[in-house]
Amino acid sequence: MKIKRVLTAMLALAMTAAVMTGCQSNEATSSTGTGSSTTESTTELSGTVATNGSTSMEEVIGALSEQFMADNSGVKVSYDPTGSGTGIEAVKTGSCDIGLSSRALKDEEVEAGLKGTTVALDGIAIIVNENSKIEDLTVDQIAKIFMGEVTDWSEVGGDAGTIACIGREAGSGTRDGFESITGTDDKCKLSQELTSTGAVIEGVKNNPGAIGYASLSAVENAEGIKAITVEGVACSEETVKDGSYKIQRPFVLVTKEGTELSEAAQAFFDFALSADAEALITAAGAVPPAK
Repeated sequence: MKIKRVLTAMLALAMTAAVMTGCQSNEATSSTGTGSSTTESTTELSGTVATNGSTSMEEVIGALSEQFMADNSGVKVSYDPTGSGTGIEAVKTGSCDIGLSSRALKDEEVEAGLKGTTVALDGIAIIVNENSKIEDLTVDQIAKIFMGEVTDWSEVGGDAGTIACIGREAGSGTRDGFESITGTDDKCKLSQELTSTGAVIEGVKNNPGAIGYASLSAVENAEGIKAITVEGVACSEETVKDGSYKIQRPFVLVTKEGTELSEAAQAFFDFALSADAEALITAAGAVPPAK
């Protein structure tokens, strides 16, 4: 009888151990899933992305940065609006991750190891004071006005009055684009030479006789000025995209050949060129490039 009781106790212990082992196995399976591991996890993107350059790209880069940071809370994207020339130079020296240029890179810049990637297209709007009678000019008339060959508004259909030309500083992508398209390189005679798109708009707003040029993305909601048509074509998303508006240029992301971007900077670069960014670029007043 004693032996029987011992065998019964041993059998009970064995059954208890088997049940406990089975429970532990089931718990492991339910917590990991079939064929998966509890050590698997996703690494959150983190770091900083420094952009530097074109003031005309402020709306576009702001929209892209805001959405990217919302999607990647561990990343901080900064923007230093110094002008296209300075932004390009910053990439050369390595003081920023991505340069911003509102013009195509020049041959000598490409030869120096820089690479330009078009992220958007932008019309350069020709703007006058909101009270001006001028509604339309040809490219040739615009060129003659900025070169000082036409000095009074009455010569091009406006009220008599001296024309004041307001433009951007040397090194500005907007100025480079405007001058290259109108054939006025190094020939412009400006009443004011200003260092930002916003300053040009403000200058035209405050001078009834002024004319200037500014990015389409910056003038759409601006007060006190109006964008005139050029040879009968308004500066708009549609006319920039189809090429019918003649005064337009690219918005360019500038990087250095052979220099690898950080993980965060590369992710932002890829996002800016993705289909997900197109609606943001459009909302910012620019035009996504054709894919």
